[in-house]
Amino acid sequence: MVQKYSSPVRVYKYPFELIMAAYEKRFPTCKMIPIFLGSDILSEYKSDDGAVHIVERRCRLNVEAPYLLKKIVGVEFIYFIQKNSLNLKERTLKIEAHNESFSNRVVINEHCFYSVHPDNPEWTKFEQDASLDVKSFLGFENMVEKVCMKKYSENIKKGKEIIQYYVNELSEEGVTSLPTWAETHKVESIPQSLSGKSKATLNSPTHSTTEDLTHDGRILDGENGACGGMNNDVLEVPNVDEDYIQRFLGDLNPMQESRLVQLRKWLSETHKGKMPHDAILLRFLRARDFSMEKAHEMLARSLAWRKQHQVDKILNTWVPPEVLVQYFSGGWHYYDKVGRPVYILRLGNIDVKGLLKAVGEEGVLRHVLSVMEDGLRRTEEATRATGKPIGAWTCVVDLEGLSMRHLWRPGVKALLRVIEVVEANYPETMARLLIVRAPRVFPVLWTLISPFIDENTRQKFMIYGGNDYLERGGLTDYVDYQYIPDFLSGDCYCEVPEGGLVPKSLYKSLEDLYAPEERRLCSDTIYKSASLSKGTPHEVLVNIQEKDQVITWDYDVLRGDVVFSVLRARKPITVHKEPTSVVEAVEAAIGSTNIILDKSMVCGVDYSVAESPLVCKAGESIQGSHVARMAGSYILQWKFHSLPNSLSNKQHHHHHHHHHHKAKVMYYQEVLSSEDFRGSMSSLQSCHSGFSCLSLNSSSSTKSMKSLNSSCPSR
Repeated sequence: MVQKYSSPVRVYKYPFELIMAAYEKRFPTCKMIPIFLGSDILSEYKSDDGAVHIVERRCRLNVEAPYLLKKIVGVEFIYFIQKNSLNLKERTLKIEAHNESFSNRVVINEHCFYSVHPDNPEWTKFEQDASLDVKSFLGFENMVEKVCMKKYSENIKKGKEIIQYYVNELSEEGVTSLPTWAETHKVESIPQSLSGKSKATLNSPTHSTTEDLTHDGRILDGENGACGGMNNDVLEVPNVDEDYIQRFLGDLNPMQESRLVQLRKWLSETHKGKMPHDAILLRFLRARDFSMEKAHEMLARSLAWRKQHQVDKILNTWVPPEVLVQYFSGGWHYYDKVGRPVYILRLGNIDVKGLLKAVGEEGVLRHVLSVMEDGLRRTEEATRATGKPIGAWTCVVDLEGLSMRHLWRPGVKALLRVIEVVEANYPETMARLLIVRAPRVFPVLWTLISPFIDENTRQKFMIYGGNDYLERGGLTDYVDYQYIPDFLSGDCYCEVPEGGLVPKSLYKSLEDLYAPEERRLCSDTIYKSASLSKGTPHEVLVNIQEKDQVITWDYDVLRGDVVFSVLRARKPITVHKEPTSVVEAVEAAIGSTNIILDKSMVCGVDYSVAESPLVCKAGESIQGSHVARMAGSYILQWKFHSLPNSLSNKQHHHHHHHHHHKAKVMYYQEVLSSEDFRGSMSSLQSCHSGFSCLSLNSSSSTKSMKSLNSSCPSR
C-alpha cells in the first residue's frame, strides 16, 4: 500500500534569491546532515539567458538502519537521484527525488517546491510531499517503512534549521540581499498573479506572521458556525503554514501535520460548500487516532448533518424558551488555569423529565448544540487572548441533588441520544470533565452511559465524591480558587441558573412542541401523544417475543380523565404500517388515535385483561410495568373516562373549566428483558417509583397500579 505524506507550508522571511544561495551551500556535502555523505552531478543544463538551471545529482546516504538489516541486504549506503529545476525568471525551484537503491522493492518519491510567497514578495514559501511504497523487503517491510518515516520526519524538522544556518553564514560573509534575475537583466518581472499567487481568501493564513493576523485567517467564524468556511466558488486548497500550526493548533509531529494537510486536500476534492477550519479537522483526526480514512468518513457525515439541520446558523437563529433559560442549570463561568473556557453544569438540579415534557427532546438537543457551538467560538477567543492554541474547554459537573429521578428511563434514553450526537459531531472538544459531589447513585448512572462515551473522552473524566474536590488534586488544581463558584465552597458568584422542578403547568403536548413541516434533529420522539374522545380509545400494540419480558410504561394525563388497561390478544395481531418519513412520524405522534382491537372482538373470547383498568385524573403521572408470562400480542389501552350523568352534571355545575368530552395523554413505553429489568430493579429501588412495587414472582402489577394511583408522583 502506498503511504503518502504532505508537510505544512514552510515560510522563510527572506527573499527567494537569498534562500537559493543558502540552499546551494548544501552541495556537494552538508555538515548539517551527517548521513549525507556526498553527491555527484550526473547532468546539468543552463539556458542561454541564465534563467533556467537544471541539475541532476546522485546522492549517497548513510542511513541509520538496524545493523542486522544492513547485513542481510549487503549494503552500507543508499543512493538517491535528485533533479533540481531552478527558474530564476519565475523565481521557483522544483525538486524531484527518488531512490536508486532497491527500487524494485521500495519506491520512494519526494517532491519539493520553493516559490515566492503569495502575500509577501520578500518571503519564500516551501512545500514538500512524499510517497512510500514498500513492495517486498525480505520480511522487513514494517521495519523499512518505520526507518523511512523516521528519516523523512527528521528531514522535515532539520530542513528549516539548515537553511537558516546558511542564511546566517551568508550574512557573516556580508551577503544579506541579492538582485533578482529580472533586475540583473533589466526586464519586467513575472506578475505575481502568474507566479502562483492564490486567488483564494485562505481559510488559515499561509503567512506566518501570526501577530498581525486578519479576519481572513480566523479559525472560526461565529457568523458561519463552527465550520467557518470558504466561499462555495473557491476551488483552491488553502495551504497550511507550519508557524500557523504552532500558533493556533499546537505541537504536531510530522505525521500528524501530514495527515492534516492531506485531509484538507482530500476534503476539498469531495466536499461541496464551506470548508471546515483546520482546528475542526484536527479534532476529527484526533478522534480517529489520525487515521485519515476514518476521520474523513466521520467528518463527511458530520458536515452532511450540519447542512441538513443548518447547525451553522444555530447561534443566530436559536432562541431558548424561557423554561430552558430558567430551569436548565448550566452556563459558562470564566476560564481554567490553562486559559480554556469553563462550563458549569449543575446536573443534580436539573429536572430532566420536566424539561423534556416542557420543551421536548428536540428543544433540549438544540439547546445543547447551541452550547457546543458557543464553546467552539469561545475557544477561538481564548486562543487569541492567551496567544496559544486553545481547542477545547473544561466542564465542571456538580451532582449535588442527583437522585433516582435522574435515572428515569426516558430521561436516560434522551441523554444517550444527546451524547451520541455530540460524540459524532463535536469530537475532542472536552479537555477535562470534573465531576464533583458524586452521590452513591452515580455509579448506576455511569454504568448506563459510559459505554456510549468514546474511550478517549472517558479518560478525561475526574470524579470526586463528597468534599474530595476541595482537597489536593481537586478543583483548585485546574481552576484558580478565585473562580471556584460559591456553591462549591468558593468565593466567586456564579450566574448559572439554580434549576429546580419544572411546574406541570409548563408541560406541553407534542402538537404544541412540533409542527409536522418542521425540520427536526430527532427523527422520532421518545414520547408520543394521543387525544381521546368518548368511544375512541388509543391503543398501542406490543408484541412480546419471549415469555417473562417486561412491558414498562410512563404517561402523563394532560387533560381530562382516562382509564388505562393492559390487554392480551388470544391470537397474534398484525403490526400496523410504520411511518416512512419524519412528517408521517410526527403526524402519527401528535394527536392521532390508534385502534388495534376491532369492535367485533369480544373480551374473554378474543382478548383478556392482563392489568385491571386504572382510572387516572388530569395532571397525574403514572409509571408501571407488567411481566408477560406468555409470548404474544399485548395492547396498552387508554380510554376517555366519562362519569355517570348525575356526577357529571354535578361536577359541571361546580367546575365549568373542566373538559368532559376529550382527554389527552403523553406516553412512553418500552419492552425490557427480564434480566435487564431485574438489573434496573436492584439499582433503582425507590418509594417514588412504580417499578419498586413490582414483584417478579407475580405476573400482575395490580398492587403496583393501586400504589401508583395513590402515591406515585411525577418525579
